[in-house]
Amino acid sequence: MSLKAFAAKLFAKNISLKTAKWVNEPIKTQQKVFQHLIATAKKTKFGRDHHFDGITTYEEFAKKVPIRDYEELKEYVQNIINGENDVLWPGKPEYFAKTSGTTSGAKYIPITKESIKHQVEASRNAILNYIHETGNTGFVNGRMIFLQGSPVLEEKGGIKLGRLSGISAHYIPSYLQKNRLPSWETNCIEDWETKVDKIIEETENENMTVIAGIPSWVQMYFERLNAKSGKKVGELFKNFKLFIYGGVNYEPYRAKFENLIGRKVDSIELFPASEGFFAYQDSQQEEGMLLLLDSGIFYEFVKADNFFDETPKRVTIADVELHVDYVMIISTNAGLWAYNLGDTVRFISLQPYKIVVSGRIKHFISAFGEHVIAKEVEEALKIAVDQTDALVNEFTVAPQTSPKNGELPYHEWFIEFEKPPTNLNKFSNCIEESMKTQNSYYYDLLEGKILQELKITQIKPGGFLQYMKTVGKLGGQNKVQRLANDRKVVDDLSKYKY
Repeated sequence: MSLKAFAAKLFAKNISLKTAKWVNEPIKTQQKVFQHLIATAKKTKFGRDHHFDGITTYEEFAKKVPIRDYEELKEYVQNIINGENDVLWPGKPEYFAKTSGTTSGAKYIPITKESIKHQVEASRNAILNYIHETGNTGFVNGRMIFLQGSPVLEEKGGIKLGRLSGISAHYIPSYLQKNRLPSWETNCIEDWETKVDKIIEETENENMTVIAGIPSWVQMYFERLNAKSGKKVGELFKNFKLFIYGGVNYEPYRAKFENLIGRKVDSIELFPASEGFFAYQDSQQEEGMLLLLDSGIFYEFVKADNFFDETPKRVTIADVELHVDYVMIISTNAGLWAYNLGDTVRFISLQPYKIVVSGRIKHFISAFGEHVIAKEVEEALKIAVDQTDALVNEFTVAPQTSPKNGELPYHEWFIEFEKPPTNLNKFSNCIEESMKTQNSYYYDLLEGKILQELKITQIKPGGFLQYMKTVGKLGGQNKVQRLANDRKVVDDLSKYKY
């Protein structure tokens, strides 16, 4: 065992002991975080506006601080951009993480010294936890690649601005710098396709042991490696041991990845966002991610089914239930308060608190009252792939509410196959049966002849890539929207169908 591997094991054991302390006192840990956040922000503009000096309990906080999304927080962010101090958090943010997707264009999410520290620690601890659990340290001596956005930062109101992954590139620990690829110059390339080609040049002859990134973009890297070398990724990188990912569910990609790699590799799922780092996979044997309760984030939850009620009930981790979809609400040491992240999560364990990401509160299909969420369509597709010989590159789902010729409405699945199933009807039936099993509303609509069975529209090879390129979302942290309640995405995507 190398000195570096030995040191990693010792460090991993120490972090595991520290983690166990807050895992064993979850309610107390979250109460400490809550009290620290309120006390620290009392004299900020937001704290004064919401009478933080009179808040001593969570119940008082819930009464005084309504749930907000970015649009409702935007006035405070604009104050920061205009040069004001002590607006959402004492002082000024270190960075703005630029993201897209709101009704008014770009979002500028504040990142403070305190919050970026926790982001970096969570990424590190996810790997150390894996080392402690498995004892695997061989990868620490090899090369590691992190597919991410450009680290080149701009300025907004005197504050550095960039994509989260680009900001994070400035915080790679010194002990990883020699192992890390791609080079800084390559990482700064904005055009994603050019960047991937350059990354291949830099990595194809290296001892790659860890590869990290959003699955859809890592897949593109693997496919181009395969095309250039004529070899499976696992043959090219014989010591490739660990895949680290976040942003989307890996399961729809797993079969395709194992085919590209030529063997199975361990994986670690992360749940990071510009707004915070919320969870990471803490076990190779069990499903779910450990919710990080000691990372400067106070969590609230609202049942997804009730979220759009006039006064939805908010609860803390003390009152969540298993196997219920919740909208996750966060208050953070970056100055986000009762902030609607937009993600829905489902608790699969309460000892410790472990979650899976089940979708986006705005990304669902309920054109007929079926309440279909991302977790359901991803699970249905996984089952269909497992039970047939198909391999899938990408997919998205949308309702067809006005079909021609007097047909009943249906859900339309747009799928780009790497390898189409020999029997497409069997593949479609597998999806249909899984959807009916998972979602009783969908089942009832089919039985009641409100909907007909789903239909699959095949997309040409590279179609999703071309679509993402045309809408300016190629590479970086961008990912394909899994489902929508309208046909805006699929109308653009339809030009690439067979």
